[in-house]
This record gives sequence, C-alpha cells and structure tokens, in this order.
Amino acid sequence: MGEFVHIPDESFVEETNVAQFMRTYDIADYEELIARTTGHVDGEPASGIDWFWDEIVDYLDIEFYEPYDQIRDDTDGPQFTRWYPGGTINLAHNVLDRHAALDSEARNRVACIWEGEPGDQRHVTYHDLHRQANRVANALRERGIERGDTVGLYMPMVPEVVSILYGCFKLGAIAVPIFSGFGVDATATRIADSDCSVLFTADGFYRRGEEIRLKDTLDEAIDQAGGVTDTVVFDRLGAVDEISWTDRDERWADAVGTADATFETERLDANDESMLLYSSGTTGEPKGIVHTHAGVQVQTAKELHFGFDLQPADRFFWVSDIGWMMGPWTLIGTHTFGGTVFMYEGAPDYPGPDRFWDMIERHGLTQFGISPTAIRALRKHGTDPVEAHDLSSLRLLGSTGEPWDDESWQWFYEHVGGGETPIINISGGTEICGCFLMPMPIQPLKPCTLGGPGLGMDVDIVDSTGESVADDHERGFLVARDSCPSTTKSLWSGDERYLEAYWSTWEDCWDHGDWAQKDEDGLWYLHGRADDALNVAGRKVGPAEVEGALIAHDVVNQAAAVGVPDDTTGTAVAAFVVLEDGVEADADLRADLRSQVGRELGKPFRPRDVVFVDGFPKTQSGKIVRRAVAGAYTGETIGDTSSIENPATIDALAAAASEQRES
Repeated sequence: MGEFVHIPDESFVEETNVAQFMRTYDIADYEELIARTTGHVDGEPASGIDWFWDEIVDYLDIEFYEPYDQIRDDTDGPQFTRWYPGGTINLAHNVLDRHAALDSEARNRVACIWEGEPGDQRHVTYHDLHRQANRVANALRERGIERGDTVGLYMPMVPEVVSILYGCFKLGAIAVPIFSGFGVDATATRIADSDCSVLFTADGFYRRGEEIRLKDTLDEAIDQAGGVTDTVVFDRLGAVDEISWTDRDERWADAVGTADATFETERLDANDESMLLYSSGTTGEPKGIVHTHAGVQVQTAKELHFGFDLQPADRFFWVSDIGWMMGPWTLIGTHTFGGTVFMYEGAPDYPGPDRFWDMIERHGLTQFGISPTAIRALRKHGTDPVEAHDLSSLRLLGSTGEPWDDESWQWFYEHVGGGETPIINISGGTEICGCFLMPMPIQPLKPCTLGGPGLGMDVDIVDSTGESVADDHERGFLVARDSCPSTTKSLWSGDERYLEAYWSTWEDCWDHGDWAQKDEDGLWYLHGRADDALNVAGRKVGPAEVEGALIAHDVVNQAAAVGVPDDTTGTAVAAFVVLEDGVEADADLRADLRSQVGRELGKPFRPRDVVFVDGFPKTQSGKIVRRAVAGAYTGETIGDTSSIENPATIDALAAAASEQRES
C-alpha cells in the first residue's frame, strides 16, 4: 500500500487531545488505544466499547439532565440497541444553551463565521444564535409543531440554518435537512416520506455569480408531495418580492423575527429522535435514517475532539451542505465545545480558483475538510493559486465521501498542507452520523489511508462467509460487529427495510457495503462500494432514481444507469436508454435527457453519457444486470453471464457506447 509519507512531530503528538486521553487512562500506544476502546483487549471480556462510551460522557463534559440507568440495553440485539436508557438530554442544551448562559465564558464567543459568495460576511455569537434558535422554536410551536413532528430544511448555507436546526432540537421536533441542490422529484420524495408540514427555505443563493432560486423548485416539490401547510422563506437574495407566493408562505422576518426570544428547552429521552437524514439505496428509494439526541451528541463530539483535535481557538471549516451528513456533523461536534464554525455559501473556484485558499488565509482557519473530487478539480488550476496564500494556520486537513487517488492525496498533503499537516481521511456514513474508520492525528500516514477503526467502533473486514480477513490483508467487506450510540434506530419507513439493508448478510453483523483492506502496517483502506449505488462526488443516488428521471421523458421506454470511473468526480453516471418506437435519436435529445436528470435530481447526477440502445441484458425474471451494463461501457470483464437471458445484448451495448464516445 505504499510508504509512509506523514510522520507526526513528537511535540505535536504530545499536545493532542488523544494523547492527553491516553495519558489519563494509562494507554501506552495507538494499538492499545484501539483495542481498549473497541473491546479487543486480549484476555479481557469484550467490554471495552461499554467502558469507552460510558467514560466519554463525563470526559467530554456532555451534560444529561437526568443520568442514564445503564450504558445500553441490547435485549433486542445490536440492531435495536437503546443507548443511555433512562437518561434525559437535549442536543440544543449541549451545543448552545450552556454556552449562551449569563455566566458562560463562551456567551460572546463567535459560534459561526459566514461568508457569502459575493464576499459579504457575518459573525454570529452564541448569545445571538441562542436567541434566534429560541425564536425558531417558538415559531414552530405557534404553527402546531410538537415533540416528534418533522420539520424540513431546504436551505442554502447561511447562518439561519444553524438556528433552524437547533430550534428544532429545542422543541423536540425532528429536523429533516434536504440538499439545496436537489431537483423537484428528489425533493418531493423526501418531503413526502418524512411527512413534513412545516418547511424552511429561502428565495435562493449565489453560485458562480448567478442567483440560484430555491422557492420555485420547492413549490413544485410541495405540489407533488402534498402535506405541507407552512413554508417560511428567508430573504437571502433580496428577491422575496419577485418570487411566487402561496397561502402557506410567510417571510422569515414575520414568522421568526417577531417570535419570542426566550424558550425553555425540552428535556428529552436519550433515544428520542433528533434528525432524519436521507441516503439513497440501490432501489432508488431514499432511506430515511433516524438519529437520536444522545447518539449524535456523543459521536460527533468524540470525533471532533479526538480525530480533529479541536482546540478552543480553532476555526473549523468543512465544505458541505446542511442536507449532507457532514453539515450537521460539523455544527454539532464543534459547538459541543463552544467552538467556531466557518461556513461558506458558494462555489470553490469563484471568482477565481484560489477562493478556498484566500478564505483560509483571511479567516485563519485551522481545520479544512473537503472531498477528493473537489481537490481533483482544483488541481487542474495548478499550484500557483495555492502558493499565492499563506495557509500556515491549518493544523489538520480532512476528507470523506469517496476513495482517493494517490496523486491527488499527495497534492493536497504537499501543497495545501505544506507537507506536514495530516489528512484525516474518514469514512462512515449517514447511517451513523460519524465514522467507522478515522485516523488519529498521532498516527504516521500513507497516501489514501483511513488510519484504522474509530474509537469505540468495533469494525472488521470479512469475506463472503463472514469470516474476518483483516489480518490476512485481503480485500473484503467492511462490517461492524456491534452497534454504537449513533447507529440509526431504524429507517423512517420501518424496520423491514432497515434489517434487510444492513443486517441481513451475516448474523448480528452490520454490512456497510464498502470494499476494505488492511495492509501489513495496520493501516486501513477503502476500495469503493460493493453494491451498485452511484457515488458521484461523494453524493449517493440510487440507479433507479436516475432511471426514473429518464423514463419520465415521453420518448423513453427503458433506462439503465451505472457508475463509471471519472477523473474528477471519482464516479460518473452513464445512462443507456431504449426509446419508444419511431423516435429518432440525436444529439439534441441526448442533451435534453441529461438536462431532465439534472432538473429532477440535481446537476451532479446528470449522466456524463447517454447511449441509445435497443435492449438490455436481463435475467429471466426481467431484472437488468447492471454489472453487465457497466462492463459493456468500461470494457471490463463481466464474469459469469449464465444468469443473463440475452447475453448478445452486451456486445451491442459495448458497440453503442464506443460509437457514442467517438462521436
């Protein structure tokens, strides 16, 4: 797996939070740390996970209103573990209320530094944020929202999203963040599934100097989904007088701005729901992933404190939307410690390719997290934009969402990190609002590695029979052999799909769906998804969602969408389409179909290629064999085709794909 590139300085290691933890508990080295916290100490019962998740509550000063009776109740198995039963807590108390208290040193500290794409800036203190979150909670209560109700956030990355998220927590409502780049169909599906009656949105936001309007898209999605009675519209662009209005719409200034700025935060059961985060599966139907107050709280705090070594003076920046897991993860993890989050609204290369590097320098940012796809795109501009700025404030770099390539990892490490800043490359998922794998800043690193198991995470690599192959250094399936506090309670749609999706492959073992491998030096790596979910630039969408968007066009009879390698996004969508009889295939239709997918699902999911064909390789039951479709496009060996009823179609697909690429 290559040679070690990053060797941390001893003085840096000694000052890290994880080193302090190890000294406190007399833990000698990294290997003992992982063994102790994941329940794998030789000769001792596998109680390390319970010890760690109990100890970490007090160690990180996470406050419960009422203490829990036991660490966990796993009577119903790891699939339905109840963590910290008997305890009462609220995320909003830990991330906001206690920091805004009159006697708190953090009261007037900046909780959020925000920069809009045009360059406008805002600094929001904990006191300011607390008052606004209280107004949101009161506004929701005035509109009939009660504990356990869902509230949608179809918002740009402006500071108001923080107060909306925390206002939901305060009331005990379930926040439902929806990616602002989704099109009508993807947004409508999530609104309908979550059954939101109240939604927050904005007139729009800026992207590459253009005004991107949100309200019209949301109106169409609501008309399609139904059920929404109140929409609160924030004026970001100053265009609220130009957009369409319905009887359900209210301006932010009227709905929230006039609400009472005091609110008594609800005391909730540790296992009460906090957020409903969506992740697409291979069926194309988004999975509503249910998170709790206690689970998200301890997981995000643990990861920011240890993995990203969060210090009081740090300014933490992760490039994300509130609709992706990393948005709430950044906010909750940083604000648990009264820290400062940096938020940016716009494109990474506007008005020039040095936008990120300029902001890091001007704001003195200390942690910077970004996807490999974004780094690949920025690499194309060369090193001059980076070298024009002083990035010495950076202490740690971060990445997630997809596998790295060596060259891009090295570029990030050497040119952004100055050849001495560790890349904390993490992987977990929306399903745990955290990381299965995470390097510690005390570790030597090789390019692309994910270090090893996260603290408190009992993960393994297994073969198809469920036997561990981690220490054999073989490629296998990444699994979790136990739950953690932030493991989703289930799926919003019910337990059946939850159990089938994650717990049905091996007994009492979480199947994460990634290919993983551990090298001879103990470092872990990922090799992409083992299923056929499309992971485009770190954002997942089911093939059926793309296919559905294509088939919605009047001239399309059938469609198949597959993921194919792409130098920039890691994975791109390639679509094969069967047209209705008598329809002529041409370049204009190809462009129209690409645009249709972009409108319905969002621009990142537009197919790179649309290939017109006469039919697909299928099983006898009529299922399209996507691995055969993908192989026909890439030229890779397909393997066993005995289950395919019409294998001759594979050559026809390959020829059509080749002709399309050459045209």
